[in-house]
Amino acid sequence: MSKKIDNYIDEAIGNIREDRKITRELLEDAIKWLAKDEARHKEVGIIISKYVETLQRSNEQLVKVVNLLNKKEVSDGLTEKDMSQIYDMISNEGSEDG
Repeated sequence: MSKKIDNYIDEAIGNIREDRKITRELLEDAIKWLAKDEARHKEVGIIISKYVETLQRSNEQLVKVVNLLNKKEVSDGLTEKDMSQIYDMISNEGSEDG
């Protein structure tokens, strides 16, 4: 795998881990706030579901990266489709931050 691709994969994994850390902290704070009064669920329920969706998306991204790395080990090379998937994942990561 080229050094450039390795760098992108490392960056994507780093971003995924950082996003998970931040999201987990926000989710824990929201749950603590919610636990003080169940009536607050109406105020933060949608936000909490978005945090969980973010964690789910990061899991999916990690699975994609692992699959791509596994393909590389088996075939000793990435296909154009693999490269496109990596590029799309990195591009989507940047667009979700905004």
